[in-house]
Amino acid sequence: MSGHSTYEPKSNFTRWLDSRLPILRFASDAFVSFPTPRNLNFWYTFGGILTFCLGIQILTGIVLAMHYVPNSDLAFNSVENIMREVNYGWLLRYMHMNGASMFFIAVYIHIFRGLYYGSYKAPREVLWILGVIIYVLMIITAFLGYVLPWGQMSFWGATVITNLFSSFDQIIPHVGGSQNPGLGTIITTWLWGGFGVSDATLNRFFSLHYLLPFVLAALVGLHIWALHVVGNNNPTGIEVKGPQDTVPFTPYYAVKDLFFLALFVIFYSVIVFYLPNLLGNPDNYIQANPLVTPPDIVPEWYLLPFYAMLRSIPQKLIGVLVLFGAMLTLVFVPWLDTSRVRSATFRPIYKWLFWVLVIDGVALGYCGSQSVDASAYGVPLVWVARLGTAYYYIFFWILMPLVGLMETPRPLPDSIAKSVLGGMAHKSPQPAE
Repeated sequence: MSGHSTYEPKSNFTRWLDSRLPILRFASDAFVSFPTPRNLNFWYTFGGILTFCLGIQILTGIVLAMHYVPNSDLAFNSVENIMREVNYGWLLRYMHMNGASMFFIAVYIHIFRGLYYGSYKAPREVLWILGVIIYVLMIITAFLGYVLPWGQMSFWGATVITNLFSSFDQIIPHVGGSQNPGLGTIITTWLWGGFGVSDATLNRFFSLHYLLPFVLAALVGLHIWALHVVGNNNPTGIEVKGPQDTVPFTPYYAVKDLFFLALFVIFYSVIVFYLPNLLGNPDNYIQANPLVTPPDIVPEWYLLPFYAMLRSIPQKLIGVLVLFGAMLTLVFVPWLDTSRVRSATFRPIYKWLFWVLVIDGVALGYCGSQSVDASAYGVPLVWVARLGTAYYYIFFWILMPLVGLMETPRPLPDSIAKSVLGGMAHKSPQPAE
């Protein structure tokens, strides 16, 4: 834990507990007296919002699992039974279904905020890597959950995504002998639990979808621990230089986080109660049919940029490697950025390149949502996706290292306090008249 503990037990019970299990001391140091940079803006509230989203997903998921039947003949009807027969089942299902989208909205804002303010730079490399691992596990968990309703898009989405691993046969065509299947076939068969997406697949995906949120919760605990060891970054990217640069987390940021959490919950509630199927696919209200292929197979919106990258490459294996490489790239960001300045606020060139990256992500998402042969203003979207994929890799592997060495940053403020208070930072307060 960063800094010296200021917790003082007030009663005989708390002194007794503190000497045996200092859980109250930990809570006080982490969420009450923790020194927090005094210039954090509202973009820093999404860490708490993400914790809230994870809690909602776990609680609603546990109750839904009590009524869900992981059987290929019964799964679709069990979801309909939850919606129609279980008390408030419709609410739980819509909260869980749209909660995944809220989770990803918050995590994308959280990631882009980290990229903008340089929250990945030393000494926060482990904090960033833990965040990337959490993000990848979120993607896996969301995909597994998308299969469970056993609608048309669930079934065919599972078929398409699991088949991607078969491309690894081109890397290792045989495992353990020339008569044995390749690596990709082995992985795909294990995921299926047989020779196609079936009842065994649904059981495996259900068990993993139930397990992984608890793994995520443990990783979030590590993420928060790592944050409290190195301390928060801040919009200026300057390290804390003294007590004048910080305020206690409670009440200052606790109230601020709760306020923005309330606004987020209002937005979440509007989606759940008024637009519950806004972000879903109508084909998933049709029971899975292996004999009828939907005209367009698309994943959920939060996976569309990666799906666009995958489809933009004509060669299957290279497309899969590009897809996985896009996620792996994020792990190396702390070392790809060579600038001595953290925050894009003081980096004029990097700031523009960053906003192009944001636009690039939106464009890739749009391309992923359209059919393969779609075009816009006469331009085939597959070429837009290829350009978007190229910029993604160029940004991280070429532009980020080069710009860090070449650009001239704007002058940094002397301290966090001075950036907040300006010329009043070193003035003594005047008595009231």
